[in-house]
Amino acid sequence: MSRITIIGAGGMATAIGGLAVKAGHTVEVMSRDATKAQALAQKLGDGAMTGTFGETPAGDIVVLAVPYSSVLEVVRQYGRALGGKLLVDITNPISSNLKGFVTPVNSFGAWEIVKVAPADSVVVKAFNAQFCHVLARGPVPGYTLAVFVAGDDVNAKARVYAFIESLGLRSMDTGSLEMARSLEHVALLTLGLVAHSIQHTNFSLGISLLD
Repeated sequence: MSRITIIGAGGMATAIGGLAVKAGHTVEVMSRDATKAQALAQKLGDGAMTGTFGETPAGDIVVLAVPYSSVLEVVRQYGRALGGKLLVDITNPISSNLKGFVTPVNSFGAWEIVKVAPADSVVVKAFNAQFCHVLARGPVPGYTLAVFVAGDDVNAKARVYAFIESLGLRSMDTGSLEMARSLEHVALLTLGLVAHSIQHTNFSLGISLLD
């Protein structure tokens, strides 16, 4: 099993951390608010610990589980401490009116992270298209939750696939990191469904393989 570092202590950090600990991974929780990091580590139980925000993460995989509004600042603050790390971007740069994105024209969230991360780190997009409480439930009878993945580094993606599969979820490769732009649109699509069609967030988007 792997050692996973999660930067953040909110709903997605709780969901991914909970599944990871259950799967036998060691989880390091880092947060600007040390009290929240400690509370989450205690909630996750055996296999979880806290790290000091801004210092070199212990994990082989670093999950950026903070809102997009703060992720670029967080990555800048860590700086070289993220050098050589596999960074999993789960963020969505969606505007407050839920009608578009806050990223520059012709860019997307994952690419903005690449631009501020150390050159020897690798960014892979994953987990951004699921609601945290749905993800926290993990596998359910008769349905395997799909986690869409995008990235340019084949070996890094393989490590992310293995992590996802270890959680009892289905990893689905969508292609290069450029496809992260489309995955961010998928997240916006889910919010549109909530507002105009489904009226709640107890659902997930996935793939049905037909015979």
